[in-house]
Amino acid sequence: MGETCDLCNRSPVKTTEHHLIPKQYGGVEGPTVILCQACHRQIHVIFTNQELAGFYNTMDRLQDHPEIKKYLHWVKKQDPEKRISTSKPNHRKRK
Repeated sequence: MGETCDLCNRSPVKTTEHHLIPKQYGGVEGPTVILCQACHRQIHVIFTNQELAGFYNTMDRLQDHPEIKKYLHWVKKQDPEKRISTSKPNHRKRK
């Protein structure tokens, strides 16, 4: 049985552990949250590890970001068993 995602609150979903401060920036022993695979992937699509370590290292800051707000509004309507693909927002896509 799956767990509940700390970001989108969908349940039951297959979850992963997300280090609020990326491991490469000293977050190995730091705080973690449980995220569904879709939310975890989307966070890493939107933010670099440097951005996550420098500012987006709390659930409140993640949830307040406009792109995450838009994503959460959409993903909460999705079937927890459905595989959700992630994509970069248009203005952040790299060439």
